[in-house]
Amino acid sequence: MQRRISIVARGALAVSLLGLLSASVVRAQDAPHACNIPGDIAHLTNPLPHVARHLAAGKPITVVAIGSSSTAGAGASSPAATYPSRLSVELAQRFPNAQINVINRGVNGEETADMLARFDKEVLAARPDLVLWQVGTNSVLRDHPLAPHQTLLHEGLERLKQLGTDVVLIDPQFAPKVLAKSELDGMLALIAEVAKHDNVDLFHRFALMREWHDAQNIPFVAFVSPDGLHMNDWSYACLAKVLGAAIAEAATRPVATVAASVRAR
Repeated sequence: MQRRISIVARGALAVSLLGLLSASVVRAQDAPHACNIPGDIAHLTNPLPHVARHLAAGKPITVVAIGSSSTAGAGASSPAATYPSRLSVELAQRFPNAQINVINRGVNGEETADMLARFDKEVLAARPDLVLWQVGTNSVLRDHPLAPHQTLLHEGLERLKQLGTDVVLIDPQFAPKVLAKSELDGMLALIAEVAKHDNVDLFHRFALMREWHDAQNIPFVAFVSPDGLHMNDWSYACLAKVLGAAIAEAATRPVATVAASVRAR
């Protein structure tokens, strides 16, 4: 069972580390840390059949990344350093013969309802083969009630299913300002429950970043911006590397494995 950090401990950790982040900024390109790919975290529960079919047929693949500031790229040194941009590079390296277009639809400060309001124009209109939906952080930061998000997520996932696209949800980041919030555990549980109920994949960003800090002993200053919230060039690049590996594995699983997964649902 994964260790859970208490609300009190998280709050104390946030206060102390915000000071460290302000006093000692480590640029991503200078961080002396390797980006490892933890097998359990880099595994998506479900295959990605839509992407798999397009890969097999040699058809172009469109990936839409929708979310808030950590999708838009707050904390990155340039648009090229955002996670969607880095993911485009990762997927191109893994599938050099495929035409894969990753579209960044992140908007700073948005919550689930805001993203749903622009689904038609900025997600569905692109006819995506894969949607990466990053949610939860801003609602936690603003201490908003959790209950409405469950309904909104179900609604959004139903619309994506009708389109026939593959979907991966991405949960909040492991960062001091997020750790200080009492609703964090509830939001993580809610997103996981919705993913399981709606039978879509969940990429555990929170667990990945906690792995960096707790298991690999990488300090927050190496992967969180000075504001104590947003990621930086190193963490966006590592996130993209691990997510790219997870997408590649899920989209290329042997047919027998995919069939067994379908029967088990």
